[in-house]
Amino acid sequence: MDITIPSAPRWRVSLTSCTGSSPILRTGRVPLDLLFTSSVSCATDTGMMALKRSILVVLVFGLAVVGWGLHRQSHFVQPVRGAGAKQMGSVQEIRLPIKIPIVIVKYFPVDGERIDIKVTGDWGEPLAATRQKTERITQQAIRALEQGSRYHGYGIENARPSLEYQILGIKEFLQPLPVRPKRPGDRVPMTDYARIMAEIDIETWVEEKGVKEVWLFGYHGDVVGLWESNMSSPYGDVSNSDRDPNDLPVLSRTYTVYHYNYQRDVGEVVEDHTHQIEHLFNYVDGRDNTPPDKWPDLLFWGKFVGSDVSHKMVPVRTPDGRQVYRCGWTHYAPNSEGDYDWANPRTVETDIEDWRPDGIGKTRIVNCDRWQCNDLKWKIYWMQNLPGANNGLRFKGKRLTNWWLFKGDWDYTVTKKVRLVEGQANDLAGTRQGVQ
Repeated sequence: MDITIPSAPRWRVSLTSCTGSSPILRTGRVPLDLLFTSSVSCATDTGMMALKRSILVVLVFGLAVVGWGLHRQSHFVQPVRGAGAKQMGSVQEIRLPIKIPIVIVKYFPVDGERIDIKVTGDWGEPLAATRQKTERITQQAIRALEQGSRYHGYGIENARPSLEYQILGIKEFLQPLPVRPKRPGDRVPMTDYARIMAEIDIETWVEEKGVKEVWLFGYHGDVVGLWESNMSSPYGDVSNSDRDPNDLPVLSRTYTVYHYNYQRDVGEVVEDHTHQIEHLFNYVDGRDNTPPDKWPDLLFWGKFVGSDVSHKMVPVRTPDGRQVYRCGWTHYAPNSEGDYDWANPRTVETDIEDWRPDGIGKTRIVNCDRWQCNDLKWKIYWMQNLPGANNGLRFKGKRLTNWWLFKGDWDYTVTKKVRLVEGQANDLAGTRQGVQ
């Protein structure tokens, strides 16, 4: 099954004219299905009538611009100061929210009207129910990721998302996942990502349609190997995989394949993305080139996450003897005592909601009640505390960038040398295979 979904209509303004008449303002479809349309009669241009028509056109145009401002605030061009700017203070601009076009690929091995559990190992539900589940997960994951990109969105009602997902197409195969022959060290056959990309014609999706992410629904069941995220990029593979430079076709633009298990649910899907975010930030922050004993000094892993080589939460001790925990990561909330410990009732002091890179921000006492002891809600809450648009944060006198740029447009951040902080000198482009 091959479903192509046309792009959503965009705001457009055009000026047309009748023969021998004043301009007519026409607008296209806008958010909330508001349509501003104005027409002016095509009468003979004489004296006062011509003046009135001109005034009317100006008024209508002004109203349309005001409407555009009210209903498209999220699409304002916001300045992003990249480290690759040629002159001090020059601005690299990118439009927010950043569009992330995706193509969804599903593999359903069937036995009659059900998924063939002999193939999947752990999933034998009806095909119709499985389709519905993947559709629900897709919509919930999109909403979670977009909501997560709203800086302090839990407390700022009008916080705008930095990301906007667009589904460009859906490809469905009623057959098993393609796998490659087992290699030395493989316990089970590995998913053949190169073959899947060939089957969906990934080059057309990426090069012609601008796809940045492939969402692959399949299974695991201890019968097939997979990578939660797998990047293909002309600048190298930075992903939660073994970073094999040959397992995906490399094109002129970056794309990332996220492999989901439809036996699981939306929490695990979003976790694939938060882990990918962590890999991107650690790469940009230079963790792979940093001795482990220096990890606590790193901006992301040491100061934002608040961890070290143990991956556990390491509190900062204040001069008055208090222990303050920082923001955590996917597996660890500030109060977690182990991996996946998102429902821990233990209370701790943390500055997660007022994190400052140069010191401790305003703290509060929290436990899992803050995110309703729910794994998905923890991940959304954590993402909303990542430095996003208009974060106003500084580190050593320099402004922090919008960190969602790395998730939304990796190619832009590489070519413009964008870093976590404006003006950071480390040049990470050119490491062909990425880093572990």
